[in-house]
Amino acid sequence: MSDLVTGDDGRLRCGWGASTPDYAVYHDEEWGKPVRDPRALYEKLCLEAFQSGLSWLTILRKRENFRAAFAGFEIDAVAAFGPDDVERLMADAGIVRNRAKIEAAIANARAAAELDDLGALLWSFAPDPATRPAPRSFADVPAVTPESTAMAKALKRHGFRFVGPTTAYALMQACGLVNDHIEGCWAR
Repeated sequence: MSDLVTGDDGRLRCGWGASTPDYAVYHDEEWGKPVRDPRALYEKLCLEAFQSGLSWLTILRKRENFRAAFAGFEIDAVAAFGPDDVERLMADAGIVRNRAKIEAAIANARAAAELDDLGALLWSFAPDPATRPAPRSFADVPAVTPESTAMAKALKRHGFRFVGPTTAYALMQACGLVNDHIEGCWAR
């Protein structure tokens, strides 16, 4: 895969962003766009955790099923889930049925519900954009940064689970805390 590719519409995109129609929509309309709404941040946090060890495309294609299964990712609703909900989710073929990830999503809703402002906590780890030049290639895009490591530690202190530094960095990319679109990408 090339670092930049020309899409069917003639626009230059990050190479992964033109590999499938699903990725093109996600790349163009979502990835790297600032997200501050607590519900939307919680959703992305959960989906990034579910993605761990899997293809993002798998999660993307199951997203509507995840939304239905997890009460639209309404934090208070998921925080109220109990053992029967865990079993219901384990039986739901429309989502990733991993008990540890399901239980983490519920624990993370409870942790998020205890915070004054999930968005403020997450965005406090956004690096100064002036200190981050546009990546010229995929090789310039890190998997972990000092900020993502600090974010993961802070989330764990607040009771969040299944959020290591790599997952935290993927969340930072998805929610626009960093802009990792390759230099020359139209979405940058």
